[in-house]
Amino acid sequence: MMRRAALPFATGFCLFLAFVGAQRAQSAPAAQGNQIGVAVLDFTYADTAGEAQDMTTEHQKWLGSLAAGLRKDFERTGAYRVVTPVCRPEPCEVGRTPLDQLEGAAKEAGAQLLVMGGVHKESTLVQWAKVLAVSLIDNQVVTDRLLTFRGDNENAWERAEEFISSDLLAAAAPLADASGASPTPKLAVFDFELLDVSGGALIPESAEDLEQLRLATEEARRLISQSGRYALVDVSAADAGEVKARKLSDCDGCDAAVAAKLGADESLVAIVTRVSRTDYAVTYKLRDAHSGKLIGVEQTDLRIGANYSWPRGAAWLIQNKLLAR
Repeated sequence: MMRRAALPFATGFCLFLAFVGAQRAQSAPAAQGNQIGVAVLDFTYADTAGEAQDMTTEHQKWLGSLAAGLRKDFERTGAYRVVTPVCRPEPCEVGRTPLDQLEGAAKEAGAQLLVMGGVHKESTLVQWAKVLAVSLIDNQVVTDRLLTFRGDNENAWERAEEFISSDLLAAAAPLADASGASPTPKLAVFDFELLDVSGGALIPESAEDLEQLRLATEEARRLISQSGRYALVDVSAADAGEVKARKLSDCDGCDAAVAAKLGADESLVAIVTRVSRTDYAVTYKLRDAHSGKLIGVEQTDLRIGANYSWPRGAAWLIQNKLLAR
């Protein structure tokens, strides 16, 4: 993604910026329960690539998914509640609805943040996305970005949505912080797994090993829940084969998709590595559930103790690494 100075399709947004600057600050409705009301309008689309293939149907589908994805990402943080402005007699539409009506409808719906944008397809491989977010509390521009993304297929649009979402949430964070609506990430903590190399080859878990892994998992979840840093997501409904087989540590980050399906923002997979019958280490891998990117990897030092001490090692790792971040 990169920025560029200006494009013709962004004219309407420039007019909106002028409108914002000319308005006298008016108070927006107060945040409810410390959540920021956010209105994400449907994005506009312009195609000047001149291609023979008509992709109108696909573009409307992907454009709708883009706005819907942004709304879900705002809600998922827990710091925002999505509201829907109602314009009369026509639906709210950037470039067609007068700008003062867009702002008024958003405020009436309970929004303190208004997000709008448009996508311009310049050529077969190059598209531009204009994204604008305005605080309706003080009529200040929160972010005004012109981004480019390559490709025109479902994967390209999904990647664009992920990038735009991340950019918007980062820009809007001070607004949420000021309201006291700091988001609580939802975390999926999967059952601890065992990597036993004490015999020079992989050794299956015994019944006692499985019991100590269960206790280590429970201890980790208890400490995380008590901290208030995360909202734990129930993973018992996960039906992926890697979950049931306790092989998430060896599936190249597939835990992220499983966690996202469960509604989590982040995924934690922990591994007990038994080096000998009296030496072990505990490792966790923390991933962003939406992008699959590794957020952090931490490990205990080599510790002395048989399997009955795994919960103690797990507790040390959670307290001194995860919750100390």
